[in-house]
Amino acid sequence: MVSPYYALQYLAPIALLIGLIGLSFRIVAEYERIVVLFLGRFQAVKNPGLRIVVPGIQRAFRVDLRVVTLDIPPQDVISRDNVTVRVNAVLYFRVVDPKKAIIQVEQYLTATNQLAQTTLRSVLGQHELDEMLSEREKLNADIQEIIDKRSDAWGIKVINVEIKHIDLNESMVRAIARQAEAERERRAKVIHAEGEFQASEKLLSAAEVISKNHQALQLRYLQTLNDIATKQNSNTIVFPFPVELIPGVMEQQKTRKEE
Repeated sequence: MVSPYYALQYLAPIALLIGLIGLSFRIVAEYERIVVLFLGRFQAVKNPGLRIVVPGIQRAFRVDLRVVTLDIPPQDVISRDNVTVRVNAVLYFRVVDPKKAIIQVEQYLTATNQLAQTTLRSVLGQHELDEMLSEREKLNADIQEIIDKRSDAWGIKVINVEIKHIDLNESMVRAIARQAEAERERRAKVIHAEGEFQASEKLLSAAEVISKNHQALQLRYLQTLNDIATKQNSNTIVFPFPVELIPGVMEQQKTRKEE
């Protein structure tokens, strides 16, 4: 009869071997890759499926290849015209080279977050407040280009950057409101002046046409009388009388007196 001591002595290595084999199996999802190091050196990037990683000899690092949405915390930015604002943004990126993402940087998520914060402050600090508010698409493209270029060594591809909010203090909000009101008043005055100028040009053209044709002048005179008769409600009606006709009328009166 085999003693329990000898049975345990044989069963322990078998159980340990079975445990090691069980720990060696890794299931890799379709959107994942496993970076394997063999005795500290890079060995391979394993694709999706059932993979074997020997514990103690090999180390495996999972890398997610899906698009990561990274919320950039609010940053205090001083614009080029010395206005302090708080800006936050969102960054979309994905890992395209798992080997670089594990070997070239310690924590690629943290590194990308810090890079996005510093780039956001640096780029916006080179622009004035009006540019931040009116040229947001251009600023998004500039920030994306810089982050994408610097994070390329980490195997990261930046897909998009969107500035979400630009928060101003109350004094700046009031100042912008006054500026917008002044701009609206300026545009209204310019439009009114342009209308007056165009109207004066039309009146000048009409006066030139009437002066060259006496029949047109008479028709205009009759039309004016018709308008006065239609719109005048008082008992007193003032008839316009051409100045050039006065000498002729005076001459007729003088002739009648002589007769």
